[in-house]
Amino acid sequence: MDVCVLGRIGYDLYALEHGRPLAEVERFSRHLGGSSANIAVGLARLGHDVGIISSVGADALAEYLLAFLKAEKVDTRFVRLVPGYNTSLCLTEVSPPDRFPQVFYRREPADTRVEVGPPELDAVRSARLFVTNGTSLAASPSREATLAALRTAREARARTVLDVDYRASSWSSPEAAGAQARTALPFVDVVLGNEDEITLLTGEPDARRQVAAVLDAGVGLLVRKLGARGVEAHTRDDSTSVPPLPVRVVSTIGAGDAFASGFLDELHRGRPRAECLRAGNAAAAIVVGRVSCSDAMPYRNEIEELLRAASGSGEREQP
Repeated sequence: MDVCVLGRIGYDLYALEHGRPLAEVERFSRHLGGSSANIAVGLARLGHDVGIISSVGADALAEYLLAFLKAEKVDTRFVRLVPGYNTSLCLTEVSPPDRFPQVFYRREPADTRVEVGPPELDAVRSARLFVTNGTSLAASPSREATLAALRTAREARARTVLDVDYRASSWSSPEAAGAQARTALPFVDVVLGNEDEITLLTGEPDARRQVAAVLDAGVGLLVRKLGARGVEAHTRDDSTSVPPLPVRVVSTIGAGDAFASGFLDELHRGRPRAECLRAGNAAAAIVVGRVSCSDAMPYRNEIEELLRAASGSGEREQP
């Protein structure tokens, strides 16, 4: 496999009755979710040879989730079924443009049971891009497995990526999440996070000090997602920012995972950083116009079409 992703696979239920409070919703649609699974599907749809390392419950939900991943051409050889643990479940209200509360059921979640043995580490070594997320650091043994996989990928000279992916339901406190994420930074080339997540990661309220803290930890590239203000990328040598693309919001859930897929696709193919950011923005813009996560991930022609349509909008790279 060219791309290896380690992390959460979840079962998502989205409200079919839009604009109705979650407590009153009677009908839902089912979808594959989980940040890592979404990114894996997103990169597979963009033409990459992707495999995922994860764990799901040995339950009725696993059959659907694994079938979906296989249909998307994601290699599931390293997804284990864990008896006695639960596949992560999430219910989402859909009340555009700005209300999308979620309820997570993560009591004894199976994705905290991820382990990496020789076969998994061989898969990590074979990849040129390794992607994981902060939720995988929330509990043992997945915490140790994630750090071992990152270390192995770094030693094999793969590009390593950490999506901070903060989910309060997985942590005792934001401070605990930030402390664990910092332990991974020595093995990470690229960090992705929104403003709150980078604040959590660094413990710094000031944006400039946040950037300095992450880069001083050995990270080569920090991407800060700024919501309606766009996105920026920082290295020791320069900074780049691009504005967001205008879009009618249907659901913001999954937009960050779509951004990661679009951005990493271009980065992995050696594109200029501004083009990577624009592709990430385009992928996110497509997903916020849809409901669901993995099902909503765009294909390359959709991203290219949106970027062509936006090319005359006056968007410019900012120094």
